[in-house]
Amino acid sequence: MAGHSQFKNIMHRKGAQDKKRAKIFAKHIRELTVAAKSGLPDPSMNPRLRTAIAAARSDNMPKDNIDRAIKRASGEGDGEVYEEIRYEGYGPGGIAVIVETLTDNKNRTAAEVRSAFSKSGGALGETGSVSFMFDHVGQVVFDAAEIDGDDIFEVALEAGADNVESDDQIHEITCALEDFNDVRDALEEKFGEPQEAGIIWKAQNTIPVETEEKANSVFKLVDVLEDNDDVQKVSANFDIPADIMEKLGD
Repeated sequence: MAGHSQFKNIMHRKGAQDKKRAKIFAKHIRELTVAAKSGLPDPSMNPRLRTAIAAARSDNMPKDNIDRAIKRASGEGDGEVYEEIRYEGYGPGGIAVIVETLTDNKNRTAAEVRSAFSKSGGALGETGSVSFMFDHVGQVVFDAAEIDGDDIFEVALEAGADNVESDDQIHEITCALEDFNDVRDALEEKFGEPQEAGIIWKAQNTIPVETEEKANSVFKLVDVLEDNDDVQKVSANFDIPADIMEKLGD
């Protein structure tokens, strides 16, 4: 439940902001490119590509854009080559942060990520310095207003999910990495396309952010990292109470 409340904090904040569509699509194109090059360009034979397509669709990326990215990645020629690098460190208030990147220049990316941590009062650590505090799992999210909790629990359990957490806003289903595609496909077949579906770092426990100042510092760090073209995902273990969220004016 602790990680779930942190997820809602982020959903609340993001829902109140205008999405930078071009930047979001560019990040999806990078993942589609790497996914297509990592195996066959057929999503039915390439689990990572299937996941990348689902993530792009969840952000309303047009099908033509997705198809073009896959065709370009699977065409002849070297094209763009991206390296996957994960950074870990501590942010404001001692929160743990994992930053997943796809970069064509690891020196540039390392410098920019390190700078973001330093300016927030945090510090970049070694690989593995905080990831032990998270579980690397598959996650599928559905709107709770449209689907009964008992129904989704039954389907998720039968499909091999490990956990279902529900409240008045969302149903969050998590599963082992190797079961993700089966769980997502079973849920999608029964309930339609989910709000979110992908591989995440889920915090085992969260750290409460108890002041507006610290909350603003946390959000600033996450925003700076997410705004970086090389950064694909940012995961953290903070939890901001509802009263502070309200004071922030989001």
